[in-house]
Amino acid sequence: MVKKIFKIDTPFFREVGDISHFAGRFFREISKPKQEYEEFINQCFWIGYKTLTLVGITAFIMGLVLTIQSRPTLVEFGAESLLPSMVSVSLIREIAPVITALICAGKIGSGIGAELGSMRVTEQIDAMEVSGTNPFKYLVVTRVMAATLMVPVLSSLANAISLYGGYLGTNIRGNVSWNLYWFQVFGALSFGDVVPSLIKTFFFGFAIGLIGCYMGYNSKKGTEGVGRSATTAVIVASLLVFIIDLIAVQITDILGLT
Repeated sequence: MVKKIFKIDTPFFREVGDISHFAGRFFREISKPKQEYEEFINQCFWIGYKTLTLVGITAFIMGLVLTIQSRPTLVEFGAESLLPSMVSVSLIREIAPVITALICAGKIGSGIGAELGSMRVTEQIDAMEVSGTNPFKYLVVTRVMAATLMVPVLSSLANAISLYGGYLGTNIRGNVSWNLYWFQVFGALSFGDVVPSLIKTFFFGFAIGLIGCYMGYNSKKGTEGVGRSATTAVIVASLLVFIIDLIAVQITDILGLT
């Protein structure tokens, strides 16, 4: 019975080991000279700028809806004046970074997985290896680095846009001046709210880029494998976002930053 359970779990641990080996190769390649800076800038454009509209619209709706939904409860307890403070802390500490990361996992993770998967099944990666080019550095390192850099940027912009949405939501049934709203927002935030929230988005971006590249780079079985790689990249990256967020919350609590 024990042997049977171990056999069932073996593929999972093998996959974890392969991803760890893939991550180790990434760190080895990034430490070598002659980085592909032009491709890195190109990927920053596609990952960051092309995702900004989707992230911005979602962040604005998040701030607006959260404010509208929270108002009745606060009014019931006579704490309507605390609405800007509550919304700002909720958005900055948890909601905006996680939702932004999930959007990036769906768009960026699937895009990278499908792109590299298509290159793998059409033997373009093999052709790069034959021609003397390092496909891992050109395709994987640039995309992982771009995702690691751009997800925090998108998350920071999402924070600002969602807070603006919260301002509009506050004034739908209330009357809070622009200066008073932002005074209450920044007055409620502290070092322990902003910095840990920003730091964990770098890990979100790294996980999204790494998983998307791993699934696409190791794609198999023709066009069917490309679709499977894109789908699996989204699922695994989204799961890792929640796991990283859980770990970040525990570390923040241990350090007393909450």
